[in-house]
Amino acid sequence: MVERPAWAPQGIDLSVPSVSRIYDYYLGGSHNFEADRDAGRRAMEAFPGLPKIMQANRAFMRRAVRYAVDQGVTQFLDIGSGIPTFGNVHEVAQAARPGATVVYVDHDPVAVAHSRAVLEGNERADIVSADLRSPRDILDSEPARRLLDLSRPVALLLIAVLHFLEDADEPSKSVAELRDALAPGSLLILTHASTDGGPRKPEEGDKVEGVYRNIGSPLIMRSRTEVERFFDGFEPVEPGVVAMPLWRPDGTDDEDDPVIYTGFAGVGRKA
Repeated sequence: MVERPAWAPQGIDLSVPSVSRIYDYYLGGSHNFEADRDAGRRAMEAFPGLPKIMQANRAFMRRAVRYAVDQGVTQFLDIGSGIPTFGNVHEVAQAARPGATVVYVDHDPVAVAHSRAVLEGNERADIVSADLRSPRDILDSEPARRLLDLSRPVALLLIAVLHFLEDADEPSKSVAELRDALAPGSLLILTHASTDGGPRKPEEGDKVEGVYRNIGSPLIMRSRTEVERFFDGFEPVEPGVVAMPLWRPDGTDDEDDPVIYTGFAGVGRKA
């Protein structure tokens, strides 16, 4: 029998892997179980370099948050936020602008519980237990109503989350509903898994998709064109939708490692 750590909420099955806890494992976190680590190891065998890709993903997120603050956007809605790690959105945003407000959203109980613990005492950041597929639940939540003024620009972060929604889930519809609720000048900050144009072959993408499918969390590799469609209604911010290290680099990425050029990132502004 697997011993339940003190931080693990009651009622979750420790033998069932979770996308957010696997991600935590890639980043070297401690809020994951053996089932998550086993799935993560199998994913890395199928798609070598995943931890480096996730680090590049986080580095892009931090650059994009700083860009948003520089543009005068100080409200952040981070959907699929996962388990808090060093350099989270509220840390980056509030370091740059102490008055910045952040609403995190996730449906993994461990991510929600640990976020609440990390954010205790921070009156300008909170977590919502909700799903991207139900935008209204997010927008109508008490933390969103308390911390976000939708008449002013908001930075909407969809970092490494849309590729866990199948086309049947209508992810574009969810993005559009969120976009329509936001004020002009709002930003969409997005990353998405893909083998299009990167160093990893489509066959490797198929293998890692199979790993995630086997744990009940489909992973969908989309083309650059498909990723760009999520920005409908947003004007692309230069340099557009590009490999993560190429979006306004600051020298913090290990740019000599080709694996980090896997997948796409971009920022768009609502007119």
